[in-house]
Amino acid sequence: MKIPFHKYHGTGNDFILIDQREMRYLTTRDTEEVARLCDRRFGIGGDGLILLEKSTTADFKMIYFNADGRQSTMCGNGGRCIVSFAKLLGLFEDRTTFEAIDGIHFASLLPNGWVSLGMNDVNNLLNTQAQCFILDTGSPHYVEFMESIPDDVKASGSKIRYSSIFKDEGINVNFVVKELDQLQVATYERGVEDETYSCGTGVVASAIASLHNKKEGNYVIKINTKGGDLSVKVSKTHEGKFTDIYLEGPAEKVFDG
Repeated sequence: MKIPFHKYHGTGNDFILIDQREMRYLTTRDTEEVARLCDRRFGIGGDGLILLEKSTTADFKMIYFNADGRQSTMCGNGGRCIVSFAKLLGLFEDRTTFEAIDGIHFASLLPNGWVSLGMNDVNNLLNTQAQCFILDTGSPHYVEFMESIPDDVKASGSKIRYSSIFKDEGINVNFVVKELDQLQVATYERGVEDETYSCGTGVVASAIASLHNKKEGNYVIKINTKGGDLSVKVSKTHEGKFTDIYLEGPAEKVFDG
């Protein structure tokens, strides 16, 4: 069976997108097939695969798989890419809502061509050590602030991801350097089991963790990743909760087939 697909990337975090509104090509049980399609030597290649399906509660539904073929939690860059894909399909004009595994998300197209993606509120920020944090931004994340990004992000990240604390459920690992007007972020992603050029939920987690000792207010945090620049808008309440979170950045089509 031939499967029509589109390849997108959001700051180097790349995905295979498939329109399943009328024809069902893949299901959550097709782990091996999804992994084969994501393989960079024997398949199309991608950090993940996303199905766009009909929704009864929003404009469309997003089903996300990691490169290992398993259905996974929310993906921020993938969310922006599926919004761009939905625009190509004519599903909305300027604003849209879509259903994901963690609920309904709002998104819009910005004048500069970027996609602004609304993320769920974050109520818990666990400070485990002086510069280490754990939080969930749709996916679980470990954030560590450092003087410089490790030379081997895959090796350093895997040690934490497969440590006794996290090995069973897995966790995404973010190494963060605070610069003058931005954060530099490198992420090791579970399911990909490697460094990715960018991770949307990881960027959001890093931005929120950077505000742990800040007072309440509205913040715009610029992020630099290996794949390019992103921006996170977030409000911190006096109770220490984080609301009105938006991940903003490019989402570009690469090719289709």
